[in-house]
Amino acid sequence: QVQLVESGGGLVQPGGSLRLSCAASGFTLAIHQIAWFRQAPGKGREGVSCISSSDGSTIYAESVKGRFTISRDNAKNTAYLQMNSLKPEDTAVYYCALDRGYGSTCSMSFYEYDYWGQGTQVTVSS
Repeated sequence: QVQLVESGGGLVQPGGSLRLSCAASGFTLAIHQIAWFRQAPGKGREGVSCISSSDGSTIYAESVKGRFTISRDNAKNTAYLQMNSLKPEDTAVYYCALDRGYGSTCSMSFYEYDYWGQGTQVTVSS
């Protein structure tokens, strides 16, 4: 059975850090584009970052550039989102997503991704 399971969310103070993990089961992770999306209360789903399968190139939303880092460990079938200098505006449910495989360069289009995890809550508050 294929599945994606996010972990690492929680409550953190502004300026703090969290590392989210996305464990992929039933996938050969190396052939998939990976993206992180987030959804804040009352808002739609927003692309945060993605990493390509072909060359490892990355894209970041302007709001997180310089603070977040996406990475992948294909041998462990796990993707990560390192989040530093967290702000209250980062509060959201964070989701990882995979495309169907064999793509070239990733995008942060919702429509590119076919497999989704259930999400992990990140709350940034004093």
